[in-house]
Amino acid sequence: MQDLYIITGAAGHLGSTIIRKLMKEDCAIRGLILPSEKAEFVKRVSYFTGDVTDSDSLDRLFSDLDGYRVYVIHTAGLISISSHDDERLYSVNVKGTENIIAKCVEHNITRMLYVSSVHAIPEEEGHAITEVSSFNGDSVEGSYAKTKAAATAAVIEACRNGLLDAVVVHPSGIIGPYDDGRNHLVQLVKMYITGKLPAGVDGGYDFVDVRDVADGCMNALRKGRTGECYILSNRYVAIRELLDNLRKLTGGRRKICLPVWVARCFEPFFAFSARLTHTRPLYTSYALSTLEGNGHFSHMKATMELGYKPRPISSTIADTIAWLRRSKT
Repeated sequence: MQDLYIITGAAGHLGSTIIRKLMKEDCAIRGLILPSEKAEFVKRVSYFTGDVTDSDSLDRLFSDLDGYRVYVIHTAGLISISSHDDERLYSVNVKGTENIIAKCVEHNITRMLYVSSVHAIPEEEGHAITEVSSFNGDSVEGSYAKTKAAATAAVIEACRNGLLDAVVVHPSGIIGPYDDGRNHLVQLVKMYITGKLPAGVDGGYDFVDVRDVADGCMNALRKGRTGECYILSNRYVAIRELLDNLRKLTGGRRKICLPVWVARCFEPFFAFSARLTHTRPLYTSYALSTLEGNGHFSHMKATMELGYKPRPISSTIADTIAWLRRSKT
C-alpha cells in the first residue's frame, strides 16, 4: 500500500517546502491551492484547486483514496500582523480547519498534522514558553492568535473524542529560502537588501528556518504522539542582530533600531512608506507588541521526542539572501 500525502496550502512557504522534501520519497502527493495560485511541481504533484472555507471544493482532493495510507498535512491558513479583526481570518483559520477535520473523519484518513503557531500558546514572562494541553482564544492577544488557538482546540478535541489521529506543531517565526517576500520575515530581509527598509526596531523574536520546520512536521507526523503538541522553534534573535547579519553578508548600510515606543509614534509613517514601496507594513501595533513580548520558546520536547534540531540562524539568513538574489534573475 502506497503512502499518499495531502498538503493544504501547497503554494505557501511551508507547504511548498514540505512538498520539496516529499518529492524525494516514493509516495503520492496531492496539493491544495487556491484558484489564484500557481502549481509549482506539476510533474510530481497532483494539484487540486479549492478553498478550505468551502467544504464542497475539497471533495475532489479527498476522492479516490482506496489503496492508500492517507496523511493530511494542514498548513493552509492566513497569517496576519494586523491589529484589526478580520472575518476572513476566522473563516480560513478556524472554519477551514474544521472543514479539513470533517473530511479527515469522513474518509478515515491515517493521520493528520495541523500546523498551528506559537501565538496560540498564552504568553508567560520569566521563562521560555513551553507546550500547553488546552487552548482558548481568550487567553491570547490578537485576532491571528485567537483564531489559531480556536483551530488548535478543534483538532485536540477531535483527538480526545476518538474521531481523529492527529498531531499539532507550533512553529515560531518562519524564515528561509523558497519565498519571494510573501512571508513577513522574508519581506524584511528583501526590503533590507533592496534598500526599502526604513529602520529596525528594538526587541526580537524566535526565528526558525522553514526547512527545519518542514523536517519537524514530517517527524511529528511519523513519530509524534496522538493529540500532542510540539513547538518547532530555534532561538531568540534580536532585530538588531538580524540586521547586523544582513549588513555583514551583503555589505549593506547599517540601520538604526528605534525603541518600540518611538516606533509606535512612527507607525503612520511606516504605513505610508509601505504604500510608497508597494509593500505591507512590517511594524504594525500587533507586530511591535510581539517584538517587545516574550519571544523565547523551548523546543526541548520536539528535540527529545522527534529528534528535532534546528540549524544556526546565520546559515538561514545567508541562504535566504542567496535565494532572493537568485529569484530576481
